[in-house]
Amino acid sequence: MELTFPSYVLLFISGLLAGFVDAIAGGGGLIALPALLSVGLPPQLALGTNKFQGSFGTLSAAATFIRKGKVKLSDNLAGIAFTFIGAATGAWAIQQIHADFIGHLVPFMLLFVFFYTLMAKDLGVAQAKVRMQKNLFFLLFGFGLGFYDGFFGPGTGAFWTGALLIFMGMDMTKATGTTRIMNFVSNITALVLFIAGGNVLYTAGLIMAAGQIIGANIGSGMAIKRGTPFIRPIFLTMVCLTIVRLIYVNYIS
Repeated sequence: MELTFPSYVLLFISGLLAGFVDAIAGGGGLIALPALLSVGLPPQLALGTNKFQGSFGTLSAAATFIRKGKVKLSDNLAGIAFTFIGAATGAWAIQQIHADFIGHLVPFMLLFVFFYTLMAKDLGVAQAKVRMQKNLFFLLFGFGLGFYDGFFGPGTGAFWTGALLIFMGMDMTKATGTTRIMNFVSNITALVLFIAGGNVLYTAGLIMAAGQIIGANIGSGMAIKRGTPFIRPIFLTMVCLTIVRLIYVNYIS
């Protein structure tokens, strides 16, 4: 389908903002997906294009965190493997069954993440006690959240960050960087299926991807430089907005 020049400008700006926010706290889809729908893309095409453009942002942000030494790829190989398996399984499952049940359940799960993070004032300020063995953590959360992202998606970044803070005792910066790695893995896995189904508009996706890369580089750089005091309020805001959107979509509209 053909888009107008103003539509491409809107998509580029939306990609930039989404990449910036997503690199810091997740939730960039709250900006990117409505923008794609607003220029006239049908839902399936918008979802596929969103995965395409978002993959560039998560890759760029993950690369920045790795390059700056905030996370190590070698420490996350088990998580990458289980997230890949989970995302592939979830993307297959969503084509077999309906996602309504999970859609209704997720806002309440995110409320737990929101209030736990809000009430635990020192959460993510510094390295804390590890509550779960690393490989077991990645088996459970890598497969579980990978499956969820392939199956449904909204709030995946918040769940990853919350789990890493609570169970692995990471500081907010390291948890954010690790989340970006896992988000990229599940995004790219689901994207393969959208491409196979012909549900990606590459012109729109590439325009947004250019914005995503710029925004993700700026956002991840600021997150690394400013740390928890900068990331925490943005994280809580994006979790809150995701909850509001999901309640509206599943219970009001």
